[in-house]
Amino acid sequence: MARALVTGGAGFVGRHLCGKLMSEGVEVVCVDKLARGTGAMRPEDWPNPPRGGFSLIEEDCRRYFDRSDDRFDMVFHLAAMVGGRVMLETQTLLVAEDLAVDTDMWRWAARTRPGSVIYFSSSAAYPVSLQRPEGYRKLSEDMIDFEHTIGVPDLSYGWAKLSGEYLMKLYVENYGGRAVAYRPFSGYGEDQDLSYPFPAICRRLLDERGTEEVFVWGSGRQCRDFIHISDCVDFVWRTFTRLQNGASLNISTGIATSFIELAQLVSRCIGWEPRVSGRSDKPEGVFFRCGDTALQASYGLAPRIDLQAGVARALDQMQSKRPYALGGVASQ
Repeated sequence: MARALVTGGAGFVGRHLCGKLMSEGVEVVCVDKLARGTGAMRPEDWPNPPRGGFSLIEEDCRRYFDRSDDRFDMVFHLAAMVGGRVMLETQTLLVAEDLAVDTDMWRWAARTRPGSVIYFSSSAAYPVSLQRPEGYRKLSEDMIDFEHTIGVPDLSYGWAKLSGEYLMKLYVENYGGRAVAYRPFSGYGEDQDLSYPFPAICRRLLDERGTEEVFVWGSGRQCRDFIHISDCVDFVWRTFTRLQNGASLNISTGIATSFIELAQLVSRCIGWEPRVSGRSDKPEGVFFRCGDTALQASYGLAPRIDLQAGVARALDQMQSKRPYALGGVASQ
């Protein structure tokens, strides 16, 4: 049986990835310190709690890397300090701790030589100059090129992820390891923490149903590329052995949706059409972040769950009062 290490495996993306791996017959070792504010859940509280072929090591992955020489067929590295926009903008030095986490992981990989390292980067690694109201464009993988120009990424989180990809390049070239990276855009799902925009907007509209006007953060015109978590993990599973060594791939739909459009879609699903306005005193982030899908399409990847279906799933979960997405302060 193949054996996988998943760091940060109790977080939103991590727990869905663990579920996918186990469904494919992979034995999973999850390392996660279950830090507050990260959206991590104890395995017994996951939407689909693990039943077998799974173990949790509850500690900081840096301690694990320091003490362990275990070898794995595959390592999925998701451990990071990340939250909603408020955390990214106000706790920048805490988020910068991701640099240390990634450095320790790559050093450990060079020592233990796993079969493959799958590094979760971020769309925040792309240059913010390409995401402004003037001259924005869809973001393609070749816009980050360490041999030429990389641009300025989004805050300390973007810098950490960009640096992590550079360390992957060194790991492949100087140590002969096998590694690939993924750049997820705005992943969402029914059990996502309320510190993220998708569940926060859904929750707020349910709570404010029937009012004449509702608000979203920023101008409301800022756009994101929303992709359901099940498509995210499916894309990874289907391609991580097929990507060229050292390559990076977007995880995106190529469809840009503004926060106002998302709120309008949610309200229509509820059966109500309020006026949706922006709230300029709240963080907005970059204006336009949407992924180019040409490279994904070359691997036969296309999302199976569109945004309307994803909204319907989230609203059904929230209205059924199942205890997901309740562990944070609502924000965008």
